[in-house]
Amino acid sequence: MHFTKRSLLCCSILTPCLIQAQPTSASSADGLAPTPITASASVGSATINGTATTYRKVFTAPAAADNGLPVIPNINDPEAVDAQTVCPGYKASGVSRNAYGFTATLNLAGSACNIYGTDVQQLDLAVQYQSDSRLSVKIQPSNLNPAKPEFYWYTLPDEFVHEPTLDADANSTTQDNDFQFNWSNDPTFSFNVIRKSTGDVLFDTSGSVLVFENQFVEFVSNLPENYNLYGIGERIRGLRLGNNFTATIYAADIGNPIDYNDYGAHPFYLDTRYYQTDDATGNLTLVTCNETDPAASYQAYSHGVYLRNAHGQEILMRSDNVTWRTIGGSIDLYFFDGPSQPEVTKNYQEAAIGLPAMQQYFSFGYHQCRWGYRNWTQLQEVVDNFRNADIPLETIWTDIDYMNQYRDFDNDQNRFSYDEGKTFLGQLHAQGQHYIPIVDSAIYIPNPGNASDAYTTYQRGNDSDVFLMNPDGSQYIGEVWPGYTVFPDWHSPNAVPWWTNEMKSWHDDVAFDGIWIDMSEVSSFCVGSCGSGNLSLNPVHPGFLLPGEPGNLVLDYPESFNLTNATEAASASAASASQAAASSTSAGSSVTTSYYRTTPTPGVRDVNHPPYVINNVNGDLAVHAVSPNATHHSGIEEYDVHSLFGHQILNATYHALLNVFPSKRPLIIGRSTFAGSGKYAGHWGGDNYSQWRSMFFSIPQALNFALFGIPMFGVDTCGFQGNTDSELCSRWMQLSAFFPFYRNHNTLSANSQEPYVWSSVASATRTAMNIRYSLLPYMYTLFNSAHTTGSTVMRALAWEFPNEPYLASADRQFLLGPALMVTPVLEPQATTVNGVFPGTKDGTIWYDWYNQTAIETPAPGANVTIDAPLGHIPLYLRGGYVIPQQEPGYTTSESRKNPWGLIAALDKEGSASGSLYVDDGESIEPTETLFVDFSATRGSLYASVRGAWKDSNALANVTVLGVENYGGSVKLNGAAAGNATYDSATKVLKVTGLKNVTSAGAWSQDWVLSWE
Repeated sequence: MHFTKRSLLCCSILTPCLIQAQPTSASSADGLAPTPITASASVGSATINGTATTYRKVFTAPAAADNGLPVIPNINDPEAVDAQTVCPGYKASGVSRNAYGFTATLNLAGSACNIYGTDVQQLDLAVQYQSDSRLSVKIQPSNLNPAKPEFYWYTLPDEFVHEPTLDADANSTTQDNDFQFNWSNDPTFSFNVIRKSTGDVLFDTSGSVLVFENQFVEFVSNLPENYNLYGIGERIRGLRLGNNFTATIYAADIGNPIDYNDYGAHPFYLDTRYYQTDDATGNLTLVTCNETDPAASYQAYSHGVYLRNAHGQEILMRSDNVTWRTIGGSIDLYFFDGPSQPEVTKNYQEAAIGLPAMQQYFSFGYHQCRWGYRNWTQLQEVVDNFRNADIPLETIWTDIDYMNQYRDFDNDQNRFSYDEGKTFLGQLHAQGQHYIPIVDSAIYIPNPGNASDAYTTYQRGNDSDVFLMNPDGSQYIGEVWPGYTVFPDWHSPNAVPWWTNEMKSWHDDVAFDGIWIDMSEVSSFCVGSCGSGNLSLNPVHPGFLLPGEPGNLVLDYPESFNLTNATEAASASAASASQAAASSTSAGSSVTTSYYRTTPTPGVRDVNHPPYVINNVNGDLAVHAVSPNATHHSGIEEYDVHSLFGHQILNATYHALLNVFPSKRPLIIGRSTFAGSGKYAGHWGGDNYSQWRSMFFSIPQALNFALFGIPMFGVDTCGFQGNTDSELCSRWMQLSAFFPFYRNHNTLSANSQEPYVWSSVASATRTAMNIRYSLLPYMYTLFNSAHTTGSTVMRALAWEFPNEPYLASADRQFLLGPALMVTPVLEPQATTVNGVFPGTKDGTIWYDWYNQTAIETPAPGANVTIDAPLGHIPLYLRGGYVIPQQEPGYTTSESRKNPWGLIAALDKEGSASGSLYVDDGESIEPTETLFVDFSATRGSLYASVRGAWKDSNALANVTVLGVENYGGSVKLNGAAAGNATYDSATKVLKVTGLKNVTSAGAWSQDWVLSWE
């Protein structure tokens, strides 16, 4: 079992057996009646300054506390029954049409199969054309009456996850909808969705039966051979999902396992289909093979599918269909017609999940963190080391080290005292830098037998009745880093006000600038309410070894470490083998696992062990998580809303920070997310590894979250788990410089990996950061567009070049916005990298960022070998775009005061365009903004300015790439200006010396710069 980070430092590790107590009926944990147990905290003795002293040793929870029942996923179970072969399906009747679609009743078409639950006899179907681009298909049990339900059924309320409804102008726009919904009762109810303009069947359940039970819902859609699906997260996998894969959706604290469910839940996919175009007739032929002809003409169509359901799910992708299975809820499907990826993504965000939050300008600077910064003094040393190495540092972060015994909203006063913190943070802020701490998702519950263990955050929450409960109404007490803990119940009306008060009170002592939310799946280190009756043991040590503790030394290194550091690698390998041998047990005789299987009971739900077992990475749903039968104040069981905790704590934190920083945009980075979390926060990729594979997968991770409406994404650069090395860290620091969220973070006791540790990494980092900081205006403009229109920031090549099917699986390169292409080295010991240059068949020009010359045009689809020695990351400008820049400063605030620059990369027609957005960099609703539109054509570059924001920084230089004709002088608004140099060989025109003529501000007026 893999356990993620965090430590209880320097504590004694004891391992007596602990019997998990059953919860009592007490309303609060501090009033629990004693429960007999077979272990207690041990007492030790020591002599301090000649005085004999006794002390309480920290109890270690048994590892078995996190063991669930042995379950086998249905997809791997030889005894599993295929519902499609035994269930009757439904028949539709009672069709009633309306202005926007129709409703109908679905009745069970035969005897109930009750295969993984109790069949629902009657369902309601509602089909609604909601806009010109969106179709809703909703199927749920009939006669759901919240006041007097015939049986318990949970469907997502709009207050938790937005429910798309008719657009305000639906009366005039739905007639332009390109979808057509068809249904049939032959032999049982099925439906399909057709794109009218092409006749393509996008979703088709014919040949299968609808299964709808109280703990199992299944529907199947036929798909063309070799289909292209993207999304369905969160997991570590390539961008294109493939057609032999089962994707599980269930929020899990597990690190970064490949192909399994991970932290978040995003039940959305993008489906892209390529058609070969007959140049003579214009006819389209669907491409159903992976091999295509780069010389042929193609056209792509994309659509999106979103299942608005928060229950555990599986999506089985097979050769000719996709099967969707959930363990509860309703079928609440939304189709977005595109017909391109940008339009699908915009429609999905605008109608269903919300537009992403606009970030503060400083958030695009560089962030440094690690688990293991011991005190304010060490933080100051790190800040100083960055300055001495001339490596920009915008924000310093702290992991749980700062906490008082790992309790939220409470600093360790010996190492991170409030007084010393005020001094440190005052100086940090004076330098234009920032600080962000971690906040975990569980709240320590004090030891009732120890008055000195009082914890006011818990007491105030307990007084406000804001914690998750057991079915009997007692507090659900799990286990996380501080020991036995309770969990905020976001269904309680008092939860967000309590959370806000704690955040605001803490900020009075610690002037943080944003919040990092962790452990929000929500995670617990034991099965069930293991702390009930055992609070006299608190605080307790987790039941697993932590990084750096004896038996769990951090000895892993990147895949090629033995090639570059043979002696050190051999030593680490030997130590690792010795450590493994010491912790191993004798194999003994082989045994056959007896799996636990649940037989459905009519009308009754078994939420802890549902009859259908999803392929959850942790197995039993209660393992390393709050148990499914934990109960919310609304009466809803955790089973129905487990994957929403992370989404709701981000919402709560967002509103808390609005109270802490009125009018400022909250900066939040969260671990567990759901559809719509992007309107509150960004996301980091979690506990990855210092391995080349983790760097490789960071690109498809980021691109998936672009589809999910969370563009503020980054990973733990150089890797979190294990030790990195200079080669991997050099490559990764340069790659992450082109991700929106740029942070280095690693685990406790691993080797330090701040970029200044190695001279080669420092040099590579300065190179990449210089580019990044110069591009901050471009990146900020991209984010404003994402925030206002739903466009993406990081982009797959296939999205920008949709008519090139050979890009369908391309995820080793990416675009930052439309204009910059990044082609990183993702393998060890490489000095070159292969990359493609899309669009060349249609005349797209690519310019090398560094020498600013157009590359030799390769054949369409050709892999080109590119020089990429260590310290160099290939970067290319796309012809046809104008990119705003600003001279880099050490911090973002310094950069914002520096002169402007422009790069205009001309296309084959000699044209280019671009834009710039400027505001104060922090206000939720800026009172003054500035937009500048750029266009280059016929030897002139135009700037058109609108908005009231005043920027007094001058324009320093303009560089134009691909200039065919230069008239020998440059004019600004008709008057000679600046100093121009033109290289006829490279076709690069550089204009400098513009500060004097733009001293009132580069964007104080419209202007035209001409050179012909």
